[in-house]
Amino acid sequence: MEPLLIVLLFANAVFNAVVWPRFYPRIAKDPRARDAAGKPTPFLIVHTVLIAIALVLAVASVIAAIAALVG
Repeated sequence: MEPLLIVLLFANAVFNAVVWPRFYPRIAKDPRARDAAGKPTPFLIVHTVLIAIALVLAVASVIAAIAALVG
């Protein structure tokens, strides 16, 4: 069971690190990302926070996978 856990944690980390950041350029260019004054809208802020959370989860998954490998 432990090898499966390690593989899943690494797969989660790779997925989050590869897939989510690719969305940011598209989100930033979206017309809903900024208001008429050029300020970030809730659309941009929420999506940026979601991407940041995904990257934090990727780091946590790598740390957990390494901890499972070590002992």
